[in-house]
Amino acid sequence: MTEGNGPVGGPPPGGERGDRPVPGDEFTPFLPLDGRPSLRSRLFGTPAFFRLWLAQVVSATGDWLGLLAISILAIRVGSGNEGAALSLVLAARIVPGFFFGPVAGVLVDRWDRKRTMVTCDVGRAAVMVALPFVDTLVGLFIASLLLEAFTMLWGPAKEASVPHVVPEDQLATANSLSLVAAYGTFPLGAGLMALFGRLSTALFDSAWADDVRLDDMGLAFYANALSFLVTGWLILTLDLPKRPRAEKDEARGRHLALAHPVAELREGWRFAFGNPVARTVNLGLATGLIGGGMLVPLGAIYADEVLGAGKSGLGVLITALGLGVAAGVGLVTWRQKHLDKARSFTVALTGAGVFLALAASIGQVHVSTSMVFGIGICAGAVYVLGFTLLHETVDDDLRGRIFSTLYLLVRGCVLLALVVGPLMEDLLDRLSSVLWDRHVELFGVGVAVPGVRLTLWLAALIIFASGAVAAGSLRAGLRSGARGGTVDGAGGGDPS
Repeated sequence: MTEGNGPVGGPPPGGERGDRPVPGDEFTPFLPLDGRPSLRSRLFGTPAFFRLWLAQVVSATGDWLGLLAISILAIRVGSGNEGAALSLVLAARIVPGFFFGPVAGVLVDRWDRKRTMVTCDVGRAAVMVALPFVDTLVGLFIASLLLEAFTMLWGPAKEASVPHVVPEDQLATANSLSLVAAYGTFPLGAGLMALFGRLSTALFDSAWADDVRLDDMGLAFYANALSFLVTGWLILTLDLPKRPRAEKDEARGRHLALAHPVAELREGWRFAFGNPVARTVNLGLATGLIGGGMLVPLGAIYADEVLGAGKSGLGVLITALGLGVAAGVGLVTWRQKHLDKARSFTVALTGAGVFLALAASIGQVHVSTSMVFGIGICAGAVYVLGFTLLHETVDDDLRGRIFSTLYLLVRGCVLLALVVGPLMEDLLDRLSSVLWDRHVELFGVGVAVPGVRLTLWLAALIIFASGAVAAGSLRAGLRSGARGGTVDGAGGGDPS
C-alpha cells in the first residue's frame, strides 16, 4: 500500500487488498451520457463521493458561518473585555483537540463511521439551535467545547470513508475537491453572515422575533443548524459499506486482545511514526507548517519593512498565496496519474522552503510576490499528496487514528507557528539591532537584516530540514521493502 515507485498499493480489480476483501473497493460510477463521461463523472468519479463532497461543502459553509457568529457573539457578551472573551471562546475550539483528538481516532475506528458522522451532525445542530439563547461566556465556552468534540469525530470519520467511495486513481482529485470544500466556502459563510445582518433589520423588527432570537446572530445559528441537518441527511443516504461478517469477527477477537483503548491508541501511534509513508506525511506536513505558518502572523511586517509595500501589501501576498495553492491543487489533480506521489511530496515540501527563502531575501515587491505564489503551489501540492498517500497507505482499521494524529500534529504546529513567529521576530530584531544595526555587508553588498527577514530565513530552514527528514524516511522505507504493502516491523499493515 505504500507509494514507492508510482501508483502501487491500490485494490486490484477484484476488490482485494493483501488477499483480504475490503468493503468499498468496487465502485458504482456515474452513468455515461451518449457513451462519454460527463464533467461531473470526470471530477467526482462516483455518485457516492459526489454526495460526500456536497455534505462537506454544506458542513464547511456552516462551520465558517458558525465560527463568525460565535466570535461576534463572544465580543457582544464580553462587552468591556472583548479581546479576553474572544480568546476564551476560540481557545475552546482549539485546545480540546490536543486532549480529545487521539481518543476521537480510537472511537472512530471502533464505531460505525456513517452513524458517527450523522450523530455528530445532529449534535452540532442541537448546539446551534441553543446558542441564540446563550448570553454568558461560560455558556459560549461549553457550546464551543461541544462543537469541537463533534468536529474532532466527524473529520477523521469522513477522511476514513473517502477510500470507500472513490477509486484509488482518483484519490488525488478527491482530496483536491475536499480542500476546495473546506477552505473555498469561507467567502460563502462570510456572505451569509452579512446577509443575515440585513435580513434581521429589514424583516424581523418585532417582539415575537425577539422572543425566538431572530436577530442577525439567531439567523446565523439557525441556518448553521439547518446546514448540519442537511449534511446529516446526505451522509445518512450515502451507501457506505459495512465490513464483512468474517472481518467483524476478526475485529472482535483483536479488540479482546486490545481491550484497553490506550493499547489501540498506542497501536495507531506506532503506525503513524513507524510506517515510512505515514511518518513522512505526518512529520512533513506538521513541521513544514511550523515554517510556513510563520508567514501568516509576520506577513504585514514583512510587506512593510522588507518590501516597502505598507501594511496593505499583506493583501497582495495573501492573494498570491491563495492563488498559488489553487494552482498547486490543480496541477496535482491534472498530473496525478503520472506522479510518483511520495517523491513529489518531498520535492514540493522542499520547494516550499526554497521559495520562502527567496521571498525573504528579495526586496522587490513583484518578484517577492511571485515567490509567495510559488510557496502556495508547493503548499497545495503537499496537502493533496499527503492526504492521498495516507488514504492509499493506511489500513481501514487504522484510518481514524492516523487522521486524528495528523490533525493533532497540524493543529499543534500551526498554533506553535502563530505564537512563536511574532516572539521570534521581536527577539531577532532586537539581536540584529544590537549586533549589526539591522544591516550587514555581504561580498560588498549591503543587506538589511530586520528581525522579520531573519525569522523567515529560519522558517525556510525548518522546512528544508522537514523535507530532508521526509526524503530520508522514504529512502529508509524503500530499502526495508515498503513497496506494495505496509512495512514489516514498522507498525504497519494488519495489526492483528
